[in-house]
Amino acid sequence: MPGLGIPAEPLFRSALIVLLLSRMPVAFVMLVLGMAGIGWIKGPAAALGAASSIMYGTFASYALVVVPLFTWMGYIGYHSGISEHLYDAAYKLVGRLKGGLAMATTIAAAAFGAICGSTTATSATFAALALPEMKKRGYNRSLATANIAASGILGVLIPPSVIFIVYASITAESVAKLFIAGIFPGLLLGALFLGSTWLVVALDPKKAPPGPYIPWKERIKALARGGIEVIIIFVAVIGGLLAGFFTGTEAGSVGCFATLLVVLARRALTWQGFVNSLKDTVRTSTMVMFLVGAAAVYGEFLGLTRLPMLVADWVVTLPLPPWLVIVAILLILMAMGCFVDALAMVLLTIPIFYPAALKLGFDGTWFGVIMTLALGMGVLTPPVGANVYVVFAVDRDTPVMDIFRGVWPYLIALWFCCLILLIFPQVALYLPSFIK
Repeated sequence: MPGLGIPAEPLFRSALIVLLLSRMPVAFVMLVLGMAGIGWIKGPAAALGAASSIMYGTFASYALVVVPLFTWMGYIGYHSGISEHLYDAAYKLVGRLKGGLAMATTIAAAAFGAICGSTTATSATFAALALPEMKKRGYNRSLATANIAASGILGVLIPPSVIFIVYASITAESVAKLFIAGIFPGLLLGALFLGSTWLVVALDPKKAPPGPYIPWKERIKALARGGIEVIIIFVAVIGGLLAGFFTGTEAGSVGCFATLLVVLARRALTWQGFVNSLKDTVRTSTMVMFLVGAAAVYGEFLGLTRLPMLVADWVVTLPLPPWLVIVAILLILMAMGCFVDALAMVLLTIPIFYPAALKLGFDGTWFGVIMTLALGMGVLTPPVGANVYVVFAVDRDTPVMDIFRGVWPYLIALWFCCLILLIFPQVALYLPSFIK
């Protein structure tokens, strides 16, 4: 019998925690609990009907077309060698400085973020590119690996971003505004990461010796080669969005077309690379879409329990200033991000925290940016630390705890970036104000 008169919330909250701790994939956790919860309240037939209709509606959603499109855009860039050109350009620009190779990684990762919306993909790319060079130059292993893991976070702030797309699909916020909102915070975070690297090296110069001198002629040539590709793609996508030529959803098609034109014009994409980009896109997009669909089923169950609304009402009535409530939410997100993947965390927590943020008077676009920043900390902290384990998979010689110890300067930079956005929300909201 549906419900049996037993409150669903405590039971299913406990089940959620148990299943997450069991290391069961988050998508399956949300789908199973969502169906079970709907069945508990409305009956098995309602659960099956809701799951099938919600999953189909998610997969057929026009707004989510951008997920495979922007994912493919990133993989085209990866398999065509754009990431290599970016790193080469950044290295020749700042490699002469102490810590220059690490700084070059951060700069190249920020630029690569313009065509790749995944934090783990960005970290994996530059672990393969930058780590051998830093090891060759005698860089401290902890600094080198931590820098690569942290730089990957820039991939989800600088548009296009998979997390922003998913956030927009659940909250009905504008994808275009979220993309634009991520630019200045992404650049700010990149600058803070550069400052963190500089400070670490300044305190102990032995950790990162300088590279050889490179003539300015070579630097300019490398910048022209590596930068022009990304500039063309970025201007095509973001410039078109700002000008109102197309919507955020249509931007995915424009981005793919522009990326293909660029790589085909210089004959950088082989047939095998093209095939591999499609395979990687299908694999990643399927994972993301299933996560979103399962989260929608779980969200339907939460809606039936009225838990999100109750939590939002409770948060609003707390005897605390709104900014302090947001800080508490960020701390919760950071703590939960230590155990759950960032994308999964977005799907789990948006139904609860988004209504609360709106009731407190905060802008939904701004909250999406600062929420992404908070969840970015989770990919650097144990025990999940997805970016750390991605780098560790490439460099087994560096103990994983050494990488975790090396990320602390970058975590401080992340918190400082959050603080700046709390005090000056216009850092994120200035550019979106130009979009009608």
